[in-house]
Amino acid sequence: MKEFEVNILSDYDNVAKVNDDIREILDDNGVEPHILHAFQICIMEGINNIIKHAYKEQKNKSICVKLRVDKKLIELEIIDEGEPNNNFSIPNLDFDPKDINNLPESGMGLYIMKQLMDELTYNRKNGKNYFILKKWLY
Repeated sequence: MKEFEVNILSDYDNVAKVNDDIREILDDNGVEPHILHAFQICIMEGINNIIKHAYKEQKNKSICVKLRVDKKLIELEIIDEGEPNNNFSIPNLDFDPKDINNLPESGMGLYIMKQLMDELTYNRKNGKNYFILKKWLY
């Protein structure tokens, strides 16, 4: 399994950088475009959530993105030292996507990530948050 690591500071301006780095790594490893795009959406949503919720928009806090790739699995791990997510749950949203005036106001990000990935897990250990996304390749 190949492993890669990208480190950024908690600033919204850095989200595109890590997204570009991960896209390049996945592309270089022959990942299909639709899977590559799914990871880009999840990276942006995951890191934006960390900046907003875990770090309360404080800049210059560390975010580590680890990527593991092999022929059967892509695993993305996002690690931060911000506030814990004590209520991590992925909502099962029931809505009409054509009715944009009545879309749910929260939980959409995790819901979308769950639709794009095969597994999402969150845990906290030694003062760090670990958010892990897995996509099985068949």
